[in-house]
Amino acid sequence: MSSSPSASSNPLNSLAPKRKTKKKHFVQQKVEVFRASDPVLSVLMWGISHSINELNQVPVPVMLLPDDFRASTKIKVNNHLFNKENLPGQFKFKEYCPQVFRNLRERFGIEDQDYQVSLARSPPFRDEDGLLLTSYDRTLVVKEISSEEVEEMHSVLSEYHQHIVTCHGSTLLPQFLAMYRVTVESEDTYLLVMRNMFSHRLHIHRKYDLKGSLVSREASFKEKVKELPTYKDVDFRNNMQKVYVCDEEKERILDKLNRDLEFLVRMRIMDYSLLLGIHDIERAEREEEDEEETESSYEEEDESCQFPAHDSMSPKGIAGYMNAFKPMGPGEFDPYVDVYAIQSAVGAPLREVYFMGLIDVLTQYDTKKKAAHAAKAVKHGAGAEISTIHPEQYAKRFREFIAKIFA
Repeated sequence: MSSSPSASSNPLNSLAPKRKTKKKHFVQQKVEVFRASDPVLSVLMWGISHSINELNQVPVPVMLLPDDFRASTKIKVNNHLFNKENLPGQFKFKEYCPQVFRNLRERFGIEDQDYQVSLARSPPFRDEDGLLLTSYDRTLVVKEISSEEVEEMHSVLSEYHQHIVTCHGSTLLPQFLAMYRVTVESEDTYLLVMRNMFSHRLHIHRKYDLKGSLVSREASFKEKVKELPTYKDVDFRNNMQKVYVCDEEKERILDKLNRDLEFLVRMRIMDYSLLLGIHDIERAEREEEDEEETESSYEEEDESCQFPAHDSMSPKGIAGYMNAFKPMGPGEFDPYVDVYAIQSAVGAPLREVYFMGLIDVLTQYDTKKKAAHAAKAVKHGAGAEISTIHPEQYAKRFREFIAKIFA
């Protein structure tokens, strides 16, 4: 299989008419693709590019079959000579349920070629905590998960897919777009790709992780000194934080939430959180003015070249099309890209944009939870507001708490 990497050395190959390409073409080109500081990332970028190109050759099935929810594709590369400066000599790449995730991407309005560009044109970067990777254009996040979570994903994927079909992709749940296993030096890394809940262009000024419990739900001192701390339920209450949206918007959010919670209860899932990001429009305007004063114009031009310029026919990544239109004003967003964004109500005390979505939805109520529940009940008393409770109770408490976050 050693020659296979050449099949998709360039993320944009998929655009050329489908034909066998002469191998020498690759030997001549300057190899700059899939260079990342971490070999796992280089293999991920190569693998995504390879798998999307392969998928392009396969007709879209008329309907998904039960087997599609258990399928996977694997490729093993040994001692290849291609691109050896950037890729390890031996690696394996596995994609789980390729047809299912292709169908989900389509339902979430993401074209495969844009997905490929967003993840494989430039390396994703790690966040402050090192737990998440964000694609270079900030439209996607890649989370490292455990093999148990891969199992859990398999156990809920069919129902999750059905839920997305039923709600026409209108959900607060994570948009799961792909799941991979990368093996380098006999070590497996499992990766889950999702749409970024935050904006690819509007800066987040404050963020909260809310579970609807006040027990042990305050950000630590270590967390609070970070540049962008993740605050929790107690902080939300202490900061007298509110979400200012119009009544229709609030109703729309709570409708989505109710549908999603019914799904999570049915799947016996709990311990999820509402991730809330807040973009302060006035603060952003001040920051922009300050930047303009300190930056010279050529640096700003540089900024606009973040997305490599390609002819208008080539895909520009998930957020790429936005660059083709007029620049956006403060607090403006494209609802097709920033799907979790909500504008604050007209006349609200603060001009803000909120980003709201459910995260950590792969914890099923299992023995581990039951044990934690018993231990906490002993410590805090049976009626205390503790985090580990049954899925129905968890959803009810969560729903009640979230309904109160609105002004």
